[in-house]
Amino acid sequence: MKEATIGQRRSYDGALCTVRYIGEVAGTTGSWLGVEWDDPSRGKHDGQHKGVRYFTCKSQALTSASFVRPTRPVDPPRTFLSALQYKYAPPEEQQKPGQPAPRPIVFSGKVAEEVGFEKIRRQQAQLGELLYVILDSTKVATAYSDDEKAKGQQIGEVCPKIRELDLSRNLLEHFDPVVDICAELLLLRSLKVNWNRFRNVLEDKKLERAGDAFEGVKELALEDTLLTWHEICHIAARFPTLSTLHAGSNQLSSLSPLPPSAPFTSNLVTLDLEFNQFTSLSDLAPLSSLTSLKNLILKKNKITTLTTPTAPLPAFSPTLNYVDLSYNLISTWSTVDSLPSSFPGLTSLRFTHNPLYDNPDLDTPGSLPPPPQQTTTTSTSTSAASTLGKTEEAYMLLVARLPPTLKTLNFSTITTADRSDAEMFYLSRITKQLSSVPETEEHLILEKHPKWKYLCDSYGEPTITRRQEVNPNFLEARLIDVKFWAVFDGEETTAKSVRVPRAFDIYAVKGIAGRLFGLRAWEVRLVWETGEWDPVGGFEVEGGDGEESDDGGEEETKEGGGGENKKGRWVKREVELKDGPRQFGYCVDGTEVTVRVEKR
Repeated sequence: MKEATIGQRRSYDGALCTVRYIGEVAGTTGSWLGVEWDDPSRGKHDGQHKGVRYFTCKSQALTSASFVRPTRPVDPPRTFLSALQYKYAPPEEQQKPGQPAPRPIVFSGKVAEEVGFEKIRRQQAQLGELLYVILDSTKVATAYSDDEKAKGQQIGEVCPKIRELDLSRNLLEHFDPVVDICAELLLLRSLKVNWNRFRNVLEDKKLERAGDAFEGVKELALEDTLLTWHEICHIAARFPTLSTLHAGSNQLSSLSPLPPSAPFTSNLVTLDLEFNQFTSLSDLAPLSSLTSLKNLILKKNKITTLTTPTAPLPAFSPTLNYVDLSYNLISTWSTVDSLPSSFPGLTSLRFTHNPLYDNPDLDTPGSLPPPPQQTTTTSTSTSAASTLGKTEEAYMLLVARLPPTLKTLNFSTITTADRSDAEMFYLSRITKQLSSVPETEEHLILEKHPKWKYLCDSYGEPTITRRQEVNPNFLEARLIDVKFWAVFDGEETTAKSVRVPRAFDIYAVKGIAGRLFGLRAWEVRLVWETGEWDPVGGFEVEGGDGEESDDGGEEETKEGGGGENKKGRWVKREVELKDGPRQFGYCVDGTEVTVRVEKR
């Protein structure tokens, strides 16, 4: 290994690093090498030791650096051809004189034949037939050695058929060895150089004069190289037919303008920028000039909004169909509502693992969560909405709030029935929010739901029932007006109204209902009719009778109005009041309720 220099790539026991400092360290004797490890968990500091800054790391991690002695043994670097030979055609071990023959491999008392292993070895030894070559972590530092050049060995002759090449996690310091390697691989279509630490990219003369070296390469991966966006574009501009670029994990927080003459600006179809540090889509505004872009992957960033107060809303090309915004920090529905403006061609979206997806009520204070008592009761009429979990609820709201041009969400195809049910569910949520505020504040709620008019036109405007607030100090606030009614032997009884103290438990309420209808308390089953409607799964095909319910007609349903293609079914939400000492006031909502009495 040559003498250490600043920027040199080294490997210690398989752990890769870059030399950032050569010299003395206060409080110690002798010389040290300050190195930045590719794996930041191996280090002890960030280049600052005991209050003294010795060097600065590219990585923002606080433990990516440490000091090692220059005398510490290093792993020898390899050339491309030696790494290829090491990985795909290792020399067979020779049996030394006097050495006993290797013991046969035995499974369950039977000697295993190694024909398959030998076949694989022979296939790998045929380097000229290799199509997919993975040389990650093989310590490749150069294209050729002086000895290989003297012998006239040529990469293009040894392995001319390579189509995909992975040179990730190696000792490449400059991009010129990559140019030399790829210039001889005329069939190369995919190149990965992730986890390398290239330096002086903008001054690399061989890269500048790459010519046809990357002529046929359509996919380039530069993940975790810690290059700037300007350097990434400088490299990508040398690939005349590039259609897929992976630039994840590069600590990018904003993008500089794209080079106008670079071929990739009109060829790029897929751009992967996952695991970076973008906080808004306005940080990505330069990408709006990519007229061929179809797929944009922004997974695991820090995106909270589409734009900042000082930046305009970015508008990407209509060709952009798929966007991955999963694992970000989006927590407002207004951001979702603005997505079609930024992505007018959006047909497929991934949105999981955002705060809003895990808690769809996060930014809607008017949308009150279900009362605590409802979480411990059982619904007598199970419907899709009443049993929805948070993620299912968020899925339906996303479908409803985004335009019908969206065809897939989180890799699931959105059917006509899915959209119909989602829109009806969304309409019911808006109605619930409107019911929770005075009529004078209705406009404040509707401002948050730009699709309100569309939903009303499609399914009919719902009836909004507002409950009047009662002073909790009044006796009236401690009583609940209950309308009991029953159906015995197919005949409906006369409804009977009673004021029941909120503090009564369910046993006491059953006793009251039993006395009203001549039943013993243990014969009574109470069902609270909430008065709310939920969409039920399914889509009514044109020409169906539309009258038969999922469980034989026991659930009352209704159709949404607004056109032939906007039919859907709704089911009344009902909650059984289970036996127990729980107070009646915690089991129902409001001061006026309707309870159906059934005989067990």
